[in-house]
Amino acid sequence: MYRIVSTAVVCGIQSVLIQVEADVCDGMPAFEMVGALSSEVKEAKERVKAAIRNSGIRLAPKKVTVNLCPADLRKTGTGFDLPIALAVLSAYGMIRQEALEGIVFAGELRLNGEIRPTPGILPMVLAARESGRKTVCVPRENVKEARIVKGMTILPADCLSQVIGLVEAFQKDPQDIPDINIEENGKGRQEAGCDFSDIHGQKILKRACEIAAAGRHNMLMLGMPGSGKTMAARAVSTILPPLTEEEALELAKIYSVSGMFGQREDAFYARPFRSPHHTISPAGLAGGGAVPKPGEISLAHKGVLFLDELTEFQKPAIEILRQPLEERAIRLSRSSGTYLYPADVMLIAAMNPCGCGYFPDRNKCSCTPAVIARHLGKVSRPFLDRMDLSVEVRRLPLSDLVGKKKEEPSSAIRARVQKAQEIQKARFSGKGISYNSQIPASWVGECCPMEDAAQRKLQDSFERLGLSARGYYRLIRVARTIADLEGADVIRLEHMVESLVYRSVDRKVWGV
Repeated sequence: MYRIVSTAVVCGIQSVLIQVEADVCDGMPAFEMVGALSSEVKEAKERVKAAIRNSGIRLAPKKVTVNLCPADLRKTGTGFDLPIALAVLSAYGMIRQEALEGIVFAGELRLNGEIRPTPGILPMVLAARESGRKTVCVPRENVKEARIVKGMTILPADCLSQVIGLVEAFQKDPQDIPDINIEENGKGRQEAGCDFSDIHGQKILKRACEIAAAGRHNMLMLGMPGSGKTMAARAVSTILPPLTEEEALELAKIYSVSGMFGQREDAFYARPFRSPHHTISPAGLAGGGAVPKPGEISLAHKGVLFLDELTEFQKPAIEILRQPLEERAIRLSRSSGTYLYPADVMLIAAMNPCGCGYFPDRNKCSCTPAVIARHLGKVSRPFLDRMDLSVEVRRLPLSDLVGKKKEEPSSAIRARVQKAQEIQKARFSGKGISYNSQIPASWVGECCPMEDAAQRKLQDSFERLGLSARGYYRLIRVARTIADLEGADVIRLEHMVESLVYRSVDRKVWGV
């Protein structure tokens, strides 16, 4: 007897519906599986046979053939166990084909028949909805994730025998859905971070953080240990507006295929803040594996990627970010195909000015010029060219540390940032971009009108500072953001001068 069950396979952060075909016939007893299967999918036949047996179901010895089609699409993951088991049982005549129609199944089976969670459920449910199906059956632990997709009926799966009875009952009465008993996720909650009111002094640093957040510009901080670089970077997440519904869903898909959806449940609309340790490998940062999983740059999509102690990172790990920072996506090519992951991040990096961290204070720093040059040389000029703002963070005087002056809270800064971003979204409506940092060079003339004085200052600085073409356009984009924060339609001289201030550290330290 021949039967079909629907499931899905994850490709990148997208999912494709596939059919599990099962054929049971007389002949030499065997259990064969075909259809471009990875090793974990091939092993599914042993899990399925044991799960069926331990669920109290006895099958007559027959020849069983299972095909996952289309056969030219590589199948990876453990979520095929449940649909394979159901297809086999249906082919044996133990489940009516009508009870399985219109339902997409996914889940990993334990040998005792219990169903374990599987990554990538969210894109699977989205693929089911796009195909016109309205019902999915997923492991109970994945139900909260699946319920994010509106307009879908979610059936919770605990064990194989329970699913068999569940689909039969659901087919007779679609309104008879078991109580899921799962608390709603905290979609409205925001991740906690350091508030800017906790940072004393450092007016220039705070202003740079505000500009970077408003236009989603990349920023580099250079300063002595304990000057507040890390604290400021963490505070940036508190001045970013929450994610939109579309952005939150896209980010949730990335965490879903990574098997890390639990990290987003209680902060669904909060922008991510990722701060990987400097020992991370290039694959950990960009993504990797035989079937690539998203790396830290994708997990920080639409949020902040913070590289603390920048010079301690492996140089290949730093350099691998250059192309994704420009394209806002990363392509990972493997023999099984090319995987595209979103990587639209706001990069914030922090570093010390020398090996000991105290240069140019010669009372504390004993580094030789050669040691300092070697330390700074760990950051390449092409990488520096992708930093829109560079800020020198100075050590705070004692009066600022112990002073009781009330500092501006993150909520006040966030209001200005949100207003500036609304101006940008209105400007770029229907153009495929949302922020000033994304303005193509060909649009600069249209989107960034300048006063004559600002234009002259820009031209003079280009020659005097020896800016690259990339640096030239980034200077204009930052000036555009500064103007938006003031509500100005035209970039004025003071906006351009302030933008130039945030390039002075590059010139002072690296001479670029």
